[in-house]
Formats: sequence, structure tokens, C-alpha cells
Amino acid sequence: MSDTAFATDKSSVLPPPPRYPAGAYGIGLGGVVPLIETNNTLSNPSGPEYQFLVGEGTYVLKEDLHLATPPPHPSEAPVVNPNPLATDPKPATAGTKMSILSLETRPAPFFYKGPSATTLSLGGTTSIQEHPSERYSTEGGMSSEDGRAASSEVPTGSVTMGSAPAFGEGNSLLAPTVSKDINKKKKPKNNVTKSNSSFISRVIVNDNLTRKLTDRPSDGLFAFANINRAFQWLDMSSPTKQDYLTKILFTKAHCLCHDVNMVTKSVSHIDVIMGFSTGEIIWWEPISQRYTRLNKNGIINNTPVSEIRWIPGSENLFLAAHMDGLLVVYDKEKEDGHLNPEEEGLNASGSGSEGELSNGSANGNGIRINKSVHSKNQKTNPVAAWKLSNQRINAFAFSPDNRHLAVVSEDGTLRVIDYLKEELLDLYYAYYGGLSCVCWTPDGKYVLTGGQDDLISIWSMADSALVARCQGHRSWVSHLAFDPWRCDDRNYRFGSVGEDGRLCLWDFSVGMLHRPKTAVPARHRGSVSSRITAPHRTDTNTSVNSGGKGSSGLEDEWEENVIAHPVQPRAVIPMLPPVLTHVVDTHPACWLAFTEDAVITSCKSGHVRTWNRPGVQTATQ
Repeated sequence: MSDTAFATDKSSVLPPPPRYPAGAYGIGLGGVVPLIETNNTLSNPSGPEYQFLVGEGTYVLKEDLHLATPPPHPSEAPVVNPNPLATDPKPATAGTKMSILSLETRPAPFFYKGPSATTLSLGGTTSIQEHPSERYSTEGGMSSEDGRAASSEVPTGSVTMGSAPAFGEGNSLLAPTVSKDINKKKKPKNNVTKSNSSFISRVIVNDNLTRKLTDRPSDGLFAFANINRAFQWLDMSSPTKQDYLTKILFTKAHCLCHDVNMVTKSVSHIDVIMGFSTGEIIWWEPISQRYTRLNKNGIINNTPVSEIRWIPGSENLFLAAHMDGLLVVYDKEKEDGHLNPEEEGLNASGSGSEGELSNGSANGNGIRINKSVHSKNQKTNPVAAWKLSNQRINAFAFSPDNRHLAVVSEDGTLRVIDYLKEELLDLYYAYYGGLSCVCWTPDGKYVLTGGQDDLISIWSMADSALVARCQGHRSWVSHLAFDPWRCDDRNYRFGSVGEDGRLCLWDFSVGMLHRPKTAVPARHRGSVSSRITAPHRTDTNTSVNSGGKGSSGLEDEWEENVIAHPVQPRAVIPMLPPVLTHVVDTHPACWLAFTEDAVITSCKSGHVRTWNRPGVQTATQ
């Protein structure tokens, strides 16, 4: 081939792929160049595809708030052509989830009404009405974290919903220090805006933060939202809600979950906790812009935190689910210490007698207690640690009566736990695959789960049985929530979102839920609480495994001690259809919540969409 021909041929060759310009992402010959932070955007799409009709009327999209996804940190070299088969570990990500907060306390439209929840007697003489989400008396002021009132006027004892004792009650080492000023709350140690920590990359505070906090309506909603390595504090009642109040950018860690303490909230103080892909946890107080870092460098557990919640009624204690199957209770004010299961020798009652926990083994309650809440070693975190599974815990939810915990895992199980007694009550299995989300009905009678079988399962706590399945999603179900404004004593409304980008609304009533055709053993009848003292429970406690088996065989070790329920075939379980299925996003949806005026959904790409309830649209305009 001649040189001329070769030159002609060469001109038809495709050009090389474009290179990153010098200085992009902080690399290149030009040195580090400051990154331009992208901003949130607010839009108001309209059209028939942005509304949906249910029995009560038409829901209309009010606005679409798109949270900006931050670029990679300068220390992370960009991957030009990622190998789809690569197995290199990457930061876990969870899409955009939100924690909603209103500083104005309102009674819920429908909530738990237990046998002794609505009327609580103090000292046998005074009777007060108490809201289930609040743990304080009208006489003694805000209660302490363990349920004992901070005022000497109120007799000692618990004042909690359904008369449930507080978590850790009875362990004097967890009793709070009584402060002279009950309104003065402890703040984290470090200033986040002046932090030199390598964990935090950058903090951007709104220039008009003080004025915005002063001028906003008292009943307006705050929102805390995560998007990859960014965490934002938003004012959802502001017409310019796209202008965040504070934005924290972390170096490489992704915030996967977060929660706001409803006990300590006030105009001058908000306690927020965040769980990260590195296993670390941050306690942040946004008004003072101070923070404390817990589980630093994974000293207690170095696996990602998939779910994090404040323990109901507690000012200091919160529960974190790590992706190695460990549930850990932390105290926001304690220093971190090493978790050494072999040092624990206490059973769930706090004594070292029968049922002794050796090497963190299961104590006949189906939970491997690596550290009990009744441990006498409470100088450092963790307060308690329970190993549930060898696979990741995806989500958990506290019951309305503040006694029980529903936990779902990648191993396809739903565990119902009496977390006050550190005891497993029931173990259920998904129809197929792992379970990803869980919630309780507002009255605590049923637990709902969603997962990789594209189904939502309804479990009756009174019958200890699966009573219905809900089919409407075309992919994995990612989040569930009840609409308390459309629930009453017998009828329930809940919503679900999934990887298919769909929002489904469901209605069910007690009359629709039939018992399975297969017989249920008589010992499973009755309430969850009544089964705690059932004869078979005592029997299982006497046959305690001494811990001779390794942690790799948790399921085998618990085989004789756990109340496990087999998977029910489709033919014997009623299948409920949704009252609505609507595609709310082109990206996988990952979260939803109900407010008095709207339904709020979010997706993995950062779109937060507010759908006005019927009748609200006109009032808003």
C-alpha cells in the first residue's frame, strides 16, 4: 500500500476518546482547580402524566425538587470506562431519602390505642392524656431518656406509651444525669464549619440562614436529605426551598440513612444522626452547626450502616443496623470502645445464672447477644449489640407500643423482636429473595414487608401468620409508609414505591384479611405480648445452647429455639390489588412519606416530588 493510500485510510480512523481537561476533578498538569458545586433546581411540571386519580379524588404534582448530585471528590480519580463485570468495592449508595420534621407538635390523626396507652396514671391519683410519640408529663416537664421524669414532683417509674418500660430501664449505669436546667440540651463537641477532619470535605451554609429560620412559619416542614456524598438541610415551607439551609459534602463516604430525634426537637435544638457507607456515624446539631463523629474509623463495626433510628422516647440512645447483620445501640454522648463479645457473660435478665451468654452466643432467644443492655460495662459505646444474621440487615421499624422491633434482612427473613428483653419472638420468611423494607400499622396489629419478590406481605401479630400479599409492582419494593390521615380502627391506607419507579396506593380492612387455610398451631394464638410468658417460651429458655458452635452457623444454632414460620404457598393466601399504580419517576423510586397536604416521593437520582392531595391544589394556588 502506498504512503498516499495509507494517509487517506488513516483519516477515516475514529478519533481517540476525549480526555479529561487538565485540572478537571482536581487532577492533571494544571493542579487542583476548585470544583463548582451544582445547585438544586425546582420545577413545576404539568400535564395528565403528573396527576393520578384515586377514590377520594385527584392528586396533582405540585413541584419537583431536584437535589444536585455532587461530583466525585478530587482525591477520587474518575473512571472513564468502568468494567461492568468489575468486582472492585464501591461506596454503597441508597438514593435520596428524607427525614421530615415539624417543630410544632400536633396530635396524629390516627395512632396506637393500647389497653393502657391513652390514659396513664401517675402515682394512682393523677390521670393525664399522652400522645404516643411524646414521653413527657404535663407536670414534670420533659422526661429523661429512660422514661423517668426529670421533676421530683412526679413519682418514679415509666410514663411511656402503652406503659412500656424504657429501653435499658433497671440498669443504673444507663440512668441519665439530672440537669438543673431541663431545657438545656447537650450539643456535639465540634464545629462543623471549622472542621479540619479529613472525613468532611466542605460545608456550605446559607448566607441568610438566621433570617430564614426567623421568618419561616412555625408549622412548616424541615427536611434532611442525602444524595451520594452530600447531605442537605432544607426548608420545605419556603418558596425557594431549592436554596438549602446547609449542605455538607463528605470526602468519600456516602450518607445512606438518617433520623431526627422527636423527643429533643425545639426551635433552638435539633438532633440528627447519619449513617455512612464506611460504617461511621455522625451526630449533628444543625442550628449550632456542631457535630460528633461516632464509630470513628469503624472501631466498633466497619461495615456500612443501612438503617439508623432514635430509640423511641430516648434523648441519647439510637439503633444502627450494620450490613454484616449486627444491630448496635449507641449513646450519642459516649466515647467509642472496642466491642469484645467474649467479655460478656450476662443473660437477658442481667444475671449470670442459667442462660449465660458465652462468647456472645445465642441465649435461647434467637439473638446472639454480643453485648447486653444490662451489661455493667457501659462506660463506652456500644450500649448493646445483637447479631441477627450473617447477611445484611436492610431495614427495621419500632412498633407503636414502643416494645417491639421488626427487622428485615437480605436473607429473606422478618424478625419480630422484643428489644426491651433482647428476645426474638417470631421469624418469618419471604416468598422469594431478600426483604428490603418494613413498617407497622398505626395500631401495631400488622407488620408489612416489601422485597425482591415484588410483593408486599401483611403479617398479623395476633395470629403470628401471613394474612395477605399485595401484588402491583413490577420490580423490587423499596419503601413502605402508612397514610394516617386515611386510617381508622378497621381500615388502612398505605403506599409503596419500588425500583420500577411506581407509586402504589393500597387499601385494606380487617374484614379483607382471612386466616390462611392451613392450620396454625394453638400456641401461636394471642398477642405478641402474651406470648412472652407462654409455657413454650419457658421451655426454650431451659434448652440453651452453650455457644459451642461458631458464628458461621447461626441458623443451625437457633433451629430448636426459634419460632420459625414456613413460607405459605400462593394458593392459600389472599392476593390484594392496589387502588392505584402510577409511574412517578423514570428512575428507581426509593422513599415516600405522607403529610397532611401531600404525598412526597423521591428517587435514586435526587428528584423529590410533592403530590398535593385532592382539594389542596386550589388552596395552594
